[in-house]
Amino acid sequence: MSTAVVETEEHKALRAAVAALGKRYGRDYMTTVVREGAHPDALWAEAAKLGYLGVNLPEEYGGGGGGIAELSIILEELGAAGCPLLMMVVSPAICGTVIARFGTDEQKAAWLPGLAGGSLTMAFGITEPDAGSNSHRITTTARRDGDHWLLTGRKVFISGVDIADATLIVGRTEDARTGRLKPCLFIVPRDTPGFRRSQIDMELQAPEKQFELVLDDVRLPTEALVGDEDAGLLQLFAGLNPERVMTAAFAVGMGRYAVNRAVEYARERTVWKAPVGAHQAIAHPLAQAHIELELARLMMQKAARLYDDGDDPGAGEAANMAKYAAAEACVKAVDQAVHTLGGNGLTREYGLASLITAARVARIAPVSREMILNFVSHQSLGLPKSY
Repeated sequence: MSTAVVETEEHKALRAAVAALGKRYGRDYMTTVVREGAHPDALWAEAAKLGYLGVNLPEEYGGGGGGIAELSIILEELGAAGCPLLMMVVSPAICGTVIARFGTDEQKAAWLPGLAGGSLTMAFGITEPDAGSNSHRITTTARRDGDHWLLTGRKVFISGVDIADATLIVGRTEDARTGRLKPCLFIVPRDTPGFRRSQIDMELQAPEKQFELVLDDVRLPTEALVGDEDAGLLQLFAGLNPERVMTAAFAVGMGRYAVNRAVEYARERTVWKAPVGAHQAIAHPLAQAHIELELARLMMQKAARLYDDGDDPGAGEAANMAKYAAAEACVKAVDQAVHTLGGNGLTREYGLASLITAARVARIAPVSREMILNFVSHQSLGLPKSY
């Protein structure tokens, strides 16, 4: 896929270097990790050693001083090689960004060097069983108790809590002036009393497991609160926009991997007198998938650029569009790749069947395609809300 028009020489060099790393591991490595119930520790460690995990974090804390543009390139290329690291979406992109932008000096010193160097990871807890995509219905609440906070609530579908050193929990506190609840972010270390997790049994095959969390009067020190208690919504969306960009990168990378596998097969598989890729019924859908992935990537690059330039409102619109476009393109690409291979597309040998479920995740998480359409209809087009 050509990037000459929209990427700098530094970005192209980064893309090539990460692609080489991904090639050394590949899809076989990731499927083996999943089959053994392990985690991609070797790839994570090497990516960390090369400075990839913290490329978006400040240099003064051991990061690369870049932005989401660089981090999304890394995730996309690992995905295109068949070995994406989902925790990159959560740990450096969401949690690292929020702490770097809004954390206290003590929080930055405690967490950013480890997040940048890969020795620490952080999960992100926002989704609740009764709130779904409606963040205004979050019921996890924090109340003051002397010099502490008491945090109570439930979360579901939280990735990687078992391997994360802490979870950045989205809760709500009461506004003393209005009595209304407002969002706030808290760092909850993994072994904090009252903080319990249970694994959710998923059909999805991935090394990162999903968990339900129960917070039962979890006592936290005052310094567990990230940033300003009155700026929680701003801080929340500072993490959600990178999350959407990185989800787009994850989906584009996965779609590229699927199309590349299908193209390789279509070039060689001969049923009649010519390779099946010579037939338009095979070639055209693959070409269409390639085009749609390229278009999604362009929107992803726009969103990353706007975010890195400090345009949060513009980035919000573009990041939602990028996530939508990439998810749709990924689902179509995977489906067409499997169809191109026929029965072989469902075998472990070719490594495509497991992507059918994984590709659907990009449509559902971290926000559904319908909620993105709602956002665009009333924020971009000015249509009235239906909710």
